[in-house]
Amino acid sequence: MGTKAAAGSTGRIVIIGGVAAGMSAASRAKRFDPGAEVVVFERGEYISYGACGLPYVIGGKVEDFEDLIARTPERMRGQGVSVRTGHEITGVDAGAGTVTVLDRAAGRTTTEPFDRLLIATGVSAVRPAWAQANLGGVHVLRDIPDGQAIEASLQGAGGKPAKRACIVGGGYIGLEMAEALHARGLSVILLEKGPEVAGRMLDKQLQRRVRAELEAKGVEVRCGTAVEGLTGTGHVTGVQTSGGLVRADLVIVAVGVKPNTELARAAGARIGKTGAVAVNIRQETSAAGIYAAGDNTESLHRVTRRKVHIPLGLTANRMGRVAGVNMAGGDATFPGIVGTAIFKVFDLGVSRTGLTQAEAEGVGLKAVSVDVDSTDHAGYYNDSLPIHVRLTAEMGTGRLLGAQLVSPRHISVKRVDVVAALLHRRSTVQHLFDTDLAYAPPFSGVWDVLLVAADKLNRLIREP
Repeated sequence: MGTKAAAGSTGRIVIIGGVAAGMSAASRAKRFDPGAEVVVFERGEYISYGACGLPYVIGGKVEDFEDLIARTPERMRGQGVSVRTGHEITGVDAGAGTVTVLDRAAGRTTTEPFDRLLIATGVSAVRPAWAQANLGGVHVLRDIPDGQAIEASLQGAGGKPAKRACIVGGGYIGLEMAEALHARGLSVILLEKGPEVAGRMLDKQLQRRVRAELEAKGVEVRCGTAVEGLTGTGHVTGVQTSGGLVRADLVIVAVGVKPNTELARAAGARIGKTGAVAVNIRQETSAAGIYAAGDNTESLHRVTRRKVHIPLGLTANRMGRVAGVNMAGGDATFPGIVGTAIFKVFDLGVSRTGLTQAEAEGVGLKAVSVDVDSTDHAGYYNDSLPIHVRLTAEMGTGRLLGAQLVSPRHISVKRVDVVAALLHRRSTVQHLFDTDLAYAPPFSGVWDVLLVAADKLNRLIREP
């Protein structure tokens, strides 16, 4: 057991969670104050890996799960950071400045002190009541062990290799896994309770394009379908739905995530209205000396100025860096997010930032959107492909609110970053139109599709 450092020094920094936010914080704290004692407790076997790459290992785009690992415990120890995998924090005593640690392998519990504590416990996959059945072949996908379990089902561990997959949920994981399992030769059915796939990410006009791509590639999509239970003895054989039985020997449950806030609550930290841990711009919780960062933590949305819970990889890493600096005695702030995201579905690239029309209306903004179809570069250049842009702004002020892009060329939808940068500065549609974007025929038209959309939206905003 360590001892608390002398008053006036950075002291002993304890970090709960060793993935994106936790390891970013550990590295940053040690770099900022090389004399600090930094200890990371991770309940699992792996640290610092790219969870977003898991579907691509399963789909064969990445060779092995080990390829997703950015840093190992041994490497971090070589940099002066103590990393203890297989150690779960089961309790926090904020008053005493201690955490209770369970060594999962030894079954031994100890108490460890801290001067500053970071809670970076991430999120857990939601498992509805119907998914609690103890059946083989039923999986979620949040970490490397989850991915390895899915791979085992695909290989036929304990039985025959899977042939028919049912994915429940049409969000990021569900869409990416539909492509991955299709690539592995499985028959794939995707069930979505809502009226359309990608329902929380895009406006209806673009949701339909995503569904069309899935169906064109052979994925059966059933929207407006609720799951009622699973069938099977020992191993899943089907999914009982409001529309009848769907036969499947592999089920992926991808209906959402929930922030892991139990330890933050135990420490006396306030939980926000989003259900995630509330923090200030320095990643400090309401409990003195205790910080939170990553997927378990809420953020400020720079467009709405409201707190949101949007767990994404870059956000977690940025939060971790800020927390690491501040725990080591520095002064850093996290500016918030604009909800930028990007994904692919077979040959379709999709991106979004800021607010959709539906989201803007949902927070009481008087918003207007335009849709523009163009080509991703000069139409006369030999391999141009279509690109669709939906741009949203606030009536009256002309303030830019968001953008959504879809194109068969994945790199084309990275144009979303231009809008994201402007959203961070609370720019107007006119600012976007005035932006000096690069032009050459292999890369864009002389009037890039974003500029065309901005011009069209500007005219609409100006109409009485």
